[in-house]
Amino acid sequence: MNITREQIDKLNALVKVVIKKNDYQDKVDTILKDYRKQANIPGFRKGQVPMGLIKKQYGKAILVDEVNKLIQDNLNKYLTEEKLDVLGNPLPKQQDGFDWDKEDFNFEFELGLAPDFEVPLKTKKSIKRYKIVADKKMVDEQVERIQKQYGKIISKTDVSKKDEVTGTFVNEAEEINQKTTLELDQVKSKKAIENLVGKKVGDAVTIKTKGLFKEDNLLASSLGISKEKSDKLNTEVTFTIEEINEREPAKLNQDLFDKLFGKDAIKSADDLKNRIKEDSEKQFEQQSDQKLLNDVTEYFIDNIKFDLPSGFLTKWIQMTGETELTDEEASQEYEKSEKGLRYQLIEGKIIKENNLQVQLDELREFAKGFIKSQMAQYGQMSPQEEELDNIANRVLGNQDEVKRLSEQLMSQKLLNLYKEKVNLKVKEVTYENFVKEVYG
Repeated sequence: MNITREQIDKLNALVKVVIKKNDYQDKVDTILKDYRKQANIPGFRKGQVPMGLIKKQYGKAILVDEVNKLIQDNLNKYLTEEKLDVLGNPLPKQQDGFDWDKEDFNFEFELGLAPDFEVPLKTKKSIKRYKIVADKKMVDEQVERIQKQYGKIISKTDVSKKDEVTGTFVNEAEEINQKTTLELDQVKSKKAIENLVGKKVGDAVTIKTKGLFKEDNLLASSLGISKEKSDKLNTEVTFTIEEINEREPAKLNQDLFDKLFGKDAIKSADDLKNRIKEDSEKQFEQQSDQKLLNDVTEYFIDNIKFDLPSGFLTKWIQMTGETELTDEEASQEYEKSEKGLRYQLIEGKIIKENNLQVQLDELREFAKGFIKSQMAQYGQMSPQEEELDNIANRVLGNQDEVKRLSEQLMSQKLLNLYKEKVNLKVKEVTYENFVKEVYG
């Protein structure tokens, strides 16, 4: 067998594979002999079928199969030995009048090659890195929510502006019939508050849905409808009062602190506020990190310029898709995927040049950390190490989970590299301003 390469340009090449009879004949003959031993053909005893008949029935199929195996094995070996960075897979060139009855065969494969480019991590333009802080207003509001959540419920006979009112919303035309609890300090509509204040259990109040709550997402859950429907809803609903309660805030004392964080972990209101600030900013860091990762990615895609073998890749998409594509459809698919392909190449180069690797012991510890944080959400703050190991073993026994966690860990490694190398400009913002600036 002989494999040669013709370089068409920097991004395209043609590989020629020549297969001679002596490359495949011994293997084909061995398989035909095995077929003869097992063949059951009427008129012949098992193992006594003439070889000519075996060749006639099975010879061509075996030949094609063995030649294709030779091509696949040796072409892959050639690409590895030559250290060719190939995009997609080699595409066989169509040959008119190809004849499998010949003894020697010539094949040609088109290659799309990855471009050569540089990734300077020290960016010319600074990229904004958000540091989200929990300001005094946010911390104080969180303290109030905690006091309210752990406070005492006092039953009342009539509604005041600070109460929680349980009742049922009804609008037959909109198919609304939902029992809910309204916290009046979450109600935005002054008219609705005026209608509710002073009312008693059993009273029914008509309320307009538009602009009812300070937070728009509360309308859907309160009425038991979809977010899409609540966004468009502008009607009246009847709210029948079933229960009125006032929630007396819990006192900021040691009993409350111990309930929240364990015995003596927090010893004062100032300690509580500092802990809330610290925990909130840790959660915010995940969002600012994701924003940074996205921004660095976009910067690299926009600023690192290189050509791609677009003609080859379009043809590759057309020939390897699950369904047959027209030239126009293949071009459209290439345009959709080009940005992602560019970043795959950029990311791959960064990973290689900075020797970023995911080791098994790192992945195990990463998985355990992820599991521990999940358990904490359900109140298991201090799981045993043995329990974490057992769960991690089960998780890492699933290849899909291994792939997902490996990608997350690599993203973390890339993020740490960007924080160290990329030209960043830190901007300190409150969470409210971060949301406004990033999401509008």
